[in-house]
This record gives sequence, C-alpha cells and structure tokens, in this order.
Amino acid sequence: MTPAHAPRPARRPPMNPAPATDTAPVPTAPPVTTTAPTPTTPPVTTTAPTSTTTAAPATADATTTAAAATANTAADGPARGEDPANDEAAANEGRNDHPDGSRAVSPDDVWEQLVTSALLGTDRRAPGLLAGVPGAEIPGALLDAAALHTVRRRAGLRPGPAAPPPAPAPEDPRAPLPRDARQRLEQLLAGRAAPSPAGRRGAAPDLAELLPQWLALANERGYKAPAATLPALLDAARARTDLRPQALRLAGPRGLWLAGLNPEWRFALRGAGAGGSLPDSGDEEAVRALWDEGLFAERVALLGAVRTGDPAAGLALLASTWAVERAEDRLMFLDSLRTGLSGADEEFLEEALADRSRNVRATAAELLSALPDSALAGRMAGRAVTCVGLDRTASTPTVVVEAPHECDSAMQRDGLVATPPAGRGERSWWLGQLVEAAPLSCWPPRFGGRGPEEIVALPVADDWQAELHAAWCRAAVRQRDAAWSRALLGSPAVPPATGPGTSSLAERAQLLSTLSPAERAGWVASFIAAHGLSEAFQLLGVCEVPWAEPLGGAVIDALDIAREAGSYPWSFSGVMGLAERCLAPEAARQLESLTARPDEADDISPGAGGYWSEAFQRLVSTLRLRAAMRAELVGA
Repeated sequence: MTPAHAPRPARRPPMNPAPATDTAPVPTAPPVTTTAPTPTTPPVTTTAPTSTTTAAPATADATTTAAAATANTAADGPARGEDPANDEAAANEGRNDHPDGSRAVSPDDVWEQLVTSALLGTDRRAPGLLAGVPGAEIPGALLDAAALHTVRRRAGLRPGPAAPPPAPAPEDPRAPLPRDARQRLEQLLAGRAAPSPAGRRGAAPDLAELLPQWLALANERGYKAPAATLPALLDAARARTDLRPQALRLAGPRGLWLAGLNPEWRFALRGAGAGGSLPDSGDEEAVRALWDEGLFAERVALLGAVRTGDPAAGLALLASTWAVERAEDRLMFLDSLRTGLSGADEEFLEEALADRSRNVRATAAELLSALPDSALAGRMAGRAVTCVGLDRTASTPTVVVEAPHECDSAMQRDGLVATPPAGRGERSWWLGQLVEAAPLSCWPPRFGGRGPEEIVALPVADDWQAELHAAWCRAAVRQRDAAWSRALLGSPAVPPATGPGTSSLAERAQLLSTLSPAERAGWVASFIAAHGLSEAFQLLGVCEVPWAEPLGGAVIDALDIAREAGSYPWSFSGVMGLAERCLAPEAARQLESLTARPDEADDISPGAGGYWSEAFQRLVSTLRLRAAMRAELVGA
C-alpha cells in the first residue's frame, strides 16, 4: 500500500488573537495519512468500506475524500488546543475527526457535492472533492464516487427505536372463500393493478370492471377475504371509492385492524361502519356508547343501521343529541332519516325547519314534502293550486299558470330559496319549487278529476309547459309516484323531443327508477327498438342487473344492427362496457354467431368488421368469466 501525504494548509487566525507572549507557537498537525488500495488515477486515496457486492472503482471516492478533507480543514476555526469549546465539540463529534485533529468530511456533505455537480454538469461546476483528477476523467470519477457513497449510505443506516408490537388481529368468524374463488379474487386484484393496455383492448375481459360484481356476490354469500389479499383489497378500495363499501365488508374486522397500521388506508377507519364493526342495534348500551364517543363517520353509519332496523329508535337516538350537534353534522344526520321515513318523523322535521342552518332547513323541507300527508305538503299544495289551474273558458281545456309574485318569509321557512340561480327568472324559479314540493295528489281534484296521463296531455298556455312538466317530474321522483312517472315518460316509441314530460334523458332515467324492475326493462327495450342505442346509455344505467328479457335481446339486436350499418364499435363503447357487466351470462350463446369476422362490403368503414368481431369476442369471454365467477361462489 502506498501512503499518501497531504500538507495541512495554514489555519485561519482566531477572531480575537491573544497578545504576543513568550509562549512557543502551536505546532502544526502531522500530515494527514489514510490508507486505501493502490489507486489507478489520483495519488491520494482513502479506505472504502468493505462490501459483499461488487462496488464501483474507489479511485474517485478516494480523491473526493482527500480533497474535501483539505478544503474543510482550511475552512475550520482554531486548531485543537486553542479553544476549549472546540475541543469539547470535537470530543462529542469524534466520529467526524481524524486522530491527528483534522476534520473528516461529512458523508452528507460529500453526497450533496456529488449531487450538485451531477445536476449542473461537471463542466459548469466540477466538485472540489475530485481535485487532482484530470478533466476528461471527472465525469466517470463522479459516477464512481456516487456509486460508492450510495452503498455507504445504505450500509450505514442506523436502526430506529423499537416500537411496541401491535395488538393481535381480531378473529373473523365468517366462512373462508373456496379455493377457486380465492384464486379468482387474486386474479381480479392483480388485473386491477395491471397497467391499462395501450391502443386496442383485444378480446380479453376487463378484470377491473368485474371486481365490484365479485365483491357483491361474495358478500351475499357471507365469505371473508383471505388474510394474504387484504393489502391488495385495501389498495383497491383506496383507489376506487365505489368499491369501498363492498371491499371493507369483505375485509371485515381484520381489514380494519390492518388499516390502522398504514396511514394510506385511513379511509377505512373513517368509514368503519362499512366494515361491519358496528354494535348490534339491539344492544342499547353499546349503541349509546358509540353514538356518544364514536367518530363522525361511525355515528352516521350507526344511525343508518339503527334506522334500518327500528326507525323510531333511530329518530330517538338523533333527537337525544340534536341540540348540541354542529350544523354540518346535523345535515348529514338529517339525511339519514330518508331510511324508513314516515309520518312519525314529521314533528321532528317541522322543528328542523327553524334550524339556524339554511341547508338543514332545506333538507327538512325536502323530507317533509316527500310525506304527502304532512302539514308542509298541505301548505305547499295550497300555494301551488293558486298558481296552476284549468281555463274552462277556452275551446280546448288548457292549463294556465300564474307564477308567484313574491317569496315571503313563510315560503322561505318551508324551504323555498328566494334567490334564483344565474339565468333563471325569479317567478319561474319560485313556481318550480312550489310545484315540486306540492303533493301530486292535489292535482286530480284541481283538474276536474282527471288522472295523471290526462293532466300531462293537456296543453299549457304561455310557454309554461317545460317549466311545469319539469317540476312535476321532480315531484314524481321525490314522492316515488309510479303513476305520474309513467304519464310523464309517455310512450317509448315517441321521440323524446316531442313526447310529454321532459326531453332530458337524465330526468327520464330518474323517472324510470320509480317503476318496477320488469316495467323499467320493458320500457327501455321498447325505446332501444324504436330509437337505437345512441340515446340509451343513461336509461340502461338504471336497469336492474342482470338485464331481464326483453332488454338483453334488444341490446344485442341493436348492436348487430350497428355492426351491419358499418360503423365502428367504439362509437358504442359505453353500451358495450355496460353489456359486459350487465347482460345475463346466458346471452353468450346468442352472441356466438356475432364473433365471426364478416365479409366487408365496399360501402362500410374499412376494418370495421374486424373490430366488431374482436368486441363481440371480448363480450362473450367476459360473460363466460362472470358465469364461472358465480359458479365458484354460489356453487360452493
């Protein structure tokens, strides 16, 4: 080994030099000497830490350390022995000093210099740590030093203080998943984490979109998630809020226990009620303890659970602390009363009409208007019938409208908002709110005993029809009145723009939600048969899954017609995605004939036949996968 000697530069004089005396001068420190393997380029080296892995050449690091030591020594204050404070500091930081009194280079300083030089470029700022290295070799020497210091930094990590072990995970008494179903869950979770394919999807099913159905079916059967899948399951729930209720329910108490150990899964603790940790609604002591001491999300979930089992008990629980709740909390608690809403809640809701919060008052008024026999509904009916009536003097019976001229304090107390949104007139805004809140049962007597279909068919004077019918649509949805919804929907064969009620597909979808599942499916099937799929996406979204006949057949026929017309399948990608998730798995047999690639005519889009064949193959494979998923869970 060849020793390397570097003379120590002259020290900076003290800030307040002492007067000259006969004392002998302080001797200079001996030369700095470190030992390292024989260098290949610079003459000055330092010893690199031993590593079991093959490290980058140590030449650059040696030069770095020696040069930095020289620079730091020159910048230091008084030498050892000149200042007792310095001696004490050096004793406390002995690991950064050499035995001869010279200061060693801090590893953090070395790393900072290397990173700075690498970012700016060695031509602009050559690191002082590599002084003496030829200019052409500085880039390579810098990388060598960085590699060596990376190993040194990792090897030098000090263990942190020992933390107390977590409490044991609670037991989950539910049945474990069957082996095939467990493997399927692992496949679905892995598919969710896989990157989305670029370009064409191919014929493979989209596993991420099947996970919600699998979770719902597994929860219906009362299974628990395998412990090994809990991290991936919680990650999936963190990424997709729509998965959280079902994912946390499957994860159970062990999933909540695990979520408490990872800050990224805190959402599970905020919504702990979805994980099945709520006390039994019959255990009054446990319910009261959680209601008084639980987190806000736990209290909301608890109130919903109690209302589901015993609406009166839920109302009493809320009333016991209503006066001391915050306004934003009162709003969420009040919304929970939608579950099991009945006339027994009217007195409490009437008191809430005087709440300090405008949002609380508006929600209370909305809930009261959903009770046709409530006092508020009666007050709204009295106001509405004075604004809307029948002109019997006209040759044809016609609906006439006289919108309110003011929104007084009594109307505002009952939930009307006085200030309209931008672009709306005040009087039409007040009229819409009145008609929406009035019970629909007040209109047949007002129109001479006519039923909903006859009333909706009447002409409306002075261009008030759109405003009036839109308000009736909102009232039918709020009051869940199927007869009025049916009348406002009209015949599915009539174009939306010319039919009764509303031309808005979103409002039509809401009206459909009030009908029975079978009637809903039949109406949408007739609509698709008459108008195709271009306007059916929102309507299909409210139909029960799996799609009952004749809806499934109508969708398949419409897709076949679109293929024959020569359009591309991505024009119907939304409907195709719904079909993969919502068609009955038995429909795969009907779709088999559509998977073949057809002969392309000259008048169709180039390549469309191949794209349609691929899309139908994916649809068939997805339906078969859904059938296999169900068999693995239900068949077991």
